Amino acid sequence: MMFIDSARITVIAGRGGNGCVSFRREKFVPRGGPNGGDGGRGGSVIFRVDEGFNTLLHIHHRRIVRAQRGRHGEGSNKTGASGGDLIVPVPPGTIVRDAATGEVLADLVHAGETCIVARGGRGGRGNARFATPTNRAPRHAEEGEPGEERELLLELKLLADVGLVGIPNAGKSTLLSRVSAARPKVASYPFTTLEPHLGVMQVPGEEFRTLVLADIPGLIEGAHAGAGLGIQFLRHVERCRVLVHLVDLADEAPIEDRVQAIRGELKAYSAGLDERPWVLVGTKLDAVTGEGRTAALTGLERLATKFDVEWLAISAVTGEGLQRLGHLLSTLVGSREVCV
Repeated sequence: MMFIDSARITVIAGRGGNGCVSFRREKFVPRGGPNGGDGGRGGSVIFRVDEGFNTLLHIHHRRIVRAQRGRHGEGSNKTGASGGDLIVPVPPGTIVRDAATGEVLADLVHAGETCIVARGGRGGRGNARFATPTNRAPRHAEEGEPGEERELLLELKLLADVGLVGIPNAGKSTLLSRVSAARPKVASYPFTTLEPHLGVMQVPGEEFRTLVLADIPGLIEGAHAGAGLGIQFLRHVERCRVLVHLVDLADEAPIEDRVQAIRGELKAYSAGLDERPWVLVGTKLDAVTGEGRTAALTGLERLATKFDVEWLAISAVTGEGLQRLGHLLSTLVGSREVCV
């Protein structure tokens, strides 16, 4: 299924029904008087969080959504039926903005959470409402009010505990596929990950403890200026409590240069991501041996000390270090509040 994390949509609430002009005319009932009923209220457009959705694809192709209008009033003081509300399901983590002003109308995070984005119009009053001692036979009624209409911008920020970041081919997707049931594309060329992926990791030794991991496309130096796939996918790690910086130990390029490049892109994104707690993780440990392995681990430890962060080396192929990584992430996530 295609992953869509933004959408523009026009929402139109239902118009209220018109009031009715009617008079009571029955045999043996002289001067029956006005009995026109009110129009029904128009339906509203409501967004509701549904955990069964993880993308905005179902909204992306619906340019306009319209709620039901209210029914007109009838004689015998019958009020028209109200229009049905239109409930639009959205995935957790959806931010709703007014397209004209940019104002954030709602940040929908929790399952079942709702937001009325367009209210239905009020129904018009029937002529029975206008009867007075001096005007006993009013011959006018109100029209129903139009419902609210607005254009909205929807933006999805995935909800995850841990965000995996790194340059292309750092081993993010391989790690996610090893510790969870997610199956992102894994290949030996850059930018195999073209869209974010979520996976649920079982914490080793803790039967009921899980962590949600988010894997985003690789970042390269200059991504904030549009290089590579850009940095638009970083919105999906904005809510993560902890970030994991992955570096390929088998890559001959200096580890510090690669980490500094990622740190620079996080800072350029300007959402406080560069201040988020993070862990330095060396990947593809199975691909380095002998003196190369020793040198890589020494460089990794030196860099972690410089940044004052936790570090470890893993191999998603052999499983080395994965148990320790699970415990470390569980501890760090447990000490942090959810970022919204």
